[in-house]
Amino acid sequence: MPEELLDIAEVAQRSGLAPSALRYYEKQGLIASTGRNGLRRTYRPDVMDRLDLIMCARTAGFGVAEIRRFLDARQDDPGLRERMAARAADLDERIARLTRMRDSLGHAATCTHDPVVECPEFKRALRATGRTVRAR
Repeated sequence: MPEELLDIAEVAQRSGLAPSALRYYEKQGLIASTGRNGLRRTYRPDVMDRLDLIMCARTAGFGVAEIRRFLDARQDDPGLRERMAARAADLDERIARLTRMRDSLGHAATCTHDPVVECPEFKRALRATGRTVRAR
């Protein structure tokens, strides 16, 4: 039984990405079409898993070139583990900074200090967040 293919419109609708983004990712070597059905590109259903990975990596701050290197990497790639560990450490730092910012804003949303930006607890949290940014 032949595999059911998805045309570019279906992939765009399911992924929430514009067809132009899909064509760009294909041009950059991140995804591959199986050919065409008339004028429309077609993709295997597993392209959705690949797009999930790409979108997750983009959200985490990876550039297209970094994603391509990651997708092409093999276990014997000498710098793969170091790059992954460095990225994981960077993400941990960003998560910690964003968590502090979220907590600061949560406090500000319920704080009765007037004005809120003069609240000592709010200022303390912002200073901690700012120090992390400046230390980078």
